[in-house]
Amino acid sequence: MYIEFILNSVIGTLVESWIIFKEAAPYLLLGFGIAGILKVFLPDEKIVQYLGTSAGKIKSSIYAAIAGIPLPLCSCGVVPTALSLRERGATKGASLSFMIATPETGVDSISITYALLDPIMTFFRPFATFITASTAGIIENIFDKGESSIQDDKIITTNLESPSKTSCSRSDCCEDKSDCFNEIEQEPHFYSRVKEGITYAYVDLVKDIGKWLLLGIALAGAITHIIPSELLSQYLGGGVISMLIILLVGIPLYICATASTPIAASLIVSGASPGVAFVFLLAGPATNIVTLTMVTQFLGKRTAAVYLSVIVLFSMIFGLILDHIYYMLNIEVAFIVGAASEILPDEIKLVSAIILAIMIINSMNVASLVTRRR
Repeated sequence: MYIEFILNSVIGTLVESWIIFKEAAPYLLLGFGIAGILKVFLPDEKIVQYLGTSAGKIKSSIYAAIAGIPLPLCSCGVVPTALSLRERGATKGASLSFMIATPETGVDSISITYALLDPIMTFFRPFATFITASTAGIIENIFDKGESSIQDDKIITTNLESPSKTSCSRSDCCEDKSDCFNEIEQEPHFYSRVKEGITYAYVDLVKDIGKWLLLGIALAGAITHIIPSELLSQYLGGGVISMLIILLVGIPLYICATASTPIAASLIVSGASPGVAFVFLLAGPATNIVTLTMVTQFLGKRTAAVYLSVIVLFSMIFGLILDHIYYMLNIEVAFIVGAASEILPDEIKLVSAIILAIMIINSMNVASLVTRRR
């Protein structure tokens, strides 16, 4: 009897997971492609250079939030980049704003939000991310009196994974051209840039989030098939208590924005309110134990307190607002979750799912091969 129950649960979870994966695949491929374009035409070096100029306490945080929203980086992956911003002269607030905005959303997670949730959530997610990240950065800059220098913030360049190579530009190069001739890089050919973008989008990015995406979809399938909807409706049906419960689950969990989306969709379908699911979408990708530890170590305890408290407070505020919006519009969100994906024919979804599955499997094989060589 127990064996039959386990077997049915596994099969049911796999079926539900495949359905979710197939619905999301076309939009994920599109999101990866846009991410590749951003990588080529909006490289990290330009972002660092732009935010490195002194733009003021408010503008620097707003610019950092805008820069971070489209980038598809998870919370741990964004830490070296954010610390590099600080090391190169950005304000603490700008670094913190970038650190919150980047993992909470991205072009790939926005596309999968449209596929698995609905247009309201798709718009609300980057909007709430922008407000949350900007506010945290501004608050941090207000409290930061500028008493400590960049070097005193325990940010050591050698600890950063992102390179901080300095090179002379074409305009301020030294008089002896031979000293810096090798540092001047020619503008890459258009086809080389296209190849770089495709490689980043469909190889590097898939390798970075592929396993987490599969984990998120598997958890979503398990929630949909195994957990009774009455249980989720009882404890996650809406309100402050429900949101506090989901925060306790989401804050320590390491999960990227893309992988959190199918879990949020399955929570809604199973009876959770859209506001509760939205709290998970905001807090889950932006926080985890590793990130909290690194923020505390490199930016200080006060900054870590601002980081966590703003995320918790604003995720709950926006969750309550979202519940109110659906109530005022008299929308039963459980019946429209994934409705946007019905625009595409089932054949396109199937082909996209097969292509994406091959990419993920290939990325895992490449990653394991690299690990063995090391």
